[in-house]
Amino acid sequence: MRKLVYYVASTLDGFIAAPDGSYDFLPLEPDVAAHLTAEWPQTFPTFTHAQFGIASPPAGRFDTLLMGRGTYEPALKAGITSPYAHLKQYVLSRSLPPSDDPRLEVVAGDPVAFVRDLKSRPGGDIWLCGGGQLAGQLLGEVDELVVKLNPVVVGSGIPLVDRGFAPHRFTLVEARPFETGVVVLRYTAVAR
Repeated sequence: MRKLVYYVASTLDGFIAAPDGSYDFLPLEPDVAAHLTAEWPQTFPTFTHAQFGIASPPAGRFDTLLMGRGTYEPALKAGITSPYAHLKQYVLSRSLPPSDDPRLEVVAGDPVAFVRDLKSRPGGDIWLCGGGQLAGQLLGEVDELVVKLNPVVVGSGIPLVDRGFAPHRFTLVEARPFETGVVVLRYTAVAR
C-alpha cells in the first residue's frame, strides 16, 4: 500500500510559515540543498530543477503530491499553475475553482476519504506538501513524517499541524544533522 509522507520544513517551535504564509526565514542552506537534491529531488518545484542540477523527471519515491490552498497560492500568484509538473498534483480546497491546468486537480471533498482512496490505488508514495490545516485533517493518515528542523524560533505562524489536542505517536528512524544547524528528522507512525 502507498504511504502518505508529510515532508516539510519547520522552526524549532513548530511553525512551517509566518502568519502571512511566507517562509523566507527558512532558507535553503547549501549543505542541506546538496543533501535534499540527492535524496529528495522530487520535492523541488519543477521550474527549479535546472538551477539545482536535478534530472528531469527526478527519480524518487513519490508520484503524487497533495497541498492545501495556502501552499498552492504563492505559485498561482507567480503565474505558475503546475508547480510540481513532474508529479500528479492535487490541491485540497473548498474555495478554489477547478483548475484549467490538466496536470493539477482541485479536490473539494473530504481529505481523509480522498487520501484513503489514493492509498488504495497502485503507484508510488504520496507527498503531503502542506499546509498546517491540511496536515491537521490528515494526521491520522500520515505514515511517515520528515521534518527539516531549522535552528530558528519565530513565536507564531502556521503550525506544523493545526488541529485540536489529539496526540499521535511517531518513531524516530533517522536524524541527519548539518553544519548549518538544520536537522532532517524522519519518523514513522506508530501502529494505529
